[in-house]
Amino acid sequence: MGYAVPANIRANSEILKAFPHRTEEEIVRLTGIKERRHALDDESATALAATAVQHALAQAGMHVSQIDGIIMATLIPDQPVPAMASALAKLLGIPRVLAFDVNAACSGWLYALEIGRAFIRGGTAKNLIVVTAELISRITNPKDHDTAFLFGDGAGAAILTGATDGHRLHRMDLTGDADQYDAMQRSGGGARMPWPAVEGDDMAHFYLTMDGPAVFKHAVIGFSDRIEETLRRERLKAEEIAWVVPHQANERILKAVSKRVGIPYEKFVMTISQYGNTSAASVSMALGWAAEEGLFAPGDKIIFCSVGAGLTFAGGLLVW
Repeated sequence: MGYAVPANIRANSEILKAFPHRTEEEIVRLTGIKERRHALDDESATALAATAVQHALAQAGMHVSQIDGIIMATLIPDQPVPAMASALAKLLGIPRVLAFDVNAACSGWLYALEIGRAFIRGGTAKNLIVVTAELISRITNPKDHDTAFLFGDGAGAAILTGATDGHRLHRMDLTGDADQYDAMQRSGGGARMPWPAVEGDDMAHFYLTMDGPAVFKHAVIGFSDRIEETLRRERLKAEEIAWVVPHQANERILKAVSKRVGIPYEKFVMTISQYGNTSAASVSMALGWAAEEGLFAPGDKIIFCSVGAGLTFAGGLLVW
């Protein structure tokens, strides 16, 4: 595993300049976020992904020439066409590999892991890079108090192989709730609205928007359901789980999930205070950070869980 973040730190105090009626204590209480990383104008998501991949390769003791595929999870690639996975393959110097992007919003990396797992089990590939990179700051409205404080930039990667030793990835549980399609979206930038018709209000369609109460409600349910379904499918009890590595959505959401599923909040790996919500990158970043900090022991049962725009839900088990 490996992860990477931009060097540029954006503290709450900087964002609060646009919201004089709010306080830093309120933001921390509502979100758990104290700061986040925002890429500078000359930084790219592809380059950030490459740094995360290089860390993962070094940890795995592998050379990039051993890789035969890249699965990239992102909701904001550097450009719409071609896939950012192809740009990463070129940057890494492995142009003759399978490469494609996946967009399941904040659940993207877990969706990509399951695709990669299926590819390896089916014989499509032997060694895969499953990577995500998000520069969410590029599509966050700095004047929208519902989203301005939430999002940060980052990248995370894992090397997925069919080896008989190492950390064991079990099947991911993937589902969704398209009835909540409108709860979080960016309606501009696609074929229906490829660019602003005029200057001004039309730009609002090119920023992420969120129905906060709806997202909170369905996220608590979605996270909890995926954890409980993973426990049921793997025939485990809550007390057997060493760690939960969740999508870093919001501290209040995850504290509510902890109570609902009966797993102490102290077992939730949380990086939201320093990195914010980095969408699809957040699970991979939290996993990489926890491994770097030495939190995991051999045999630890680790649950992943995520809720993303769409809505998309994902959960699963990793045995360390």
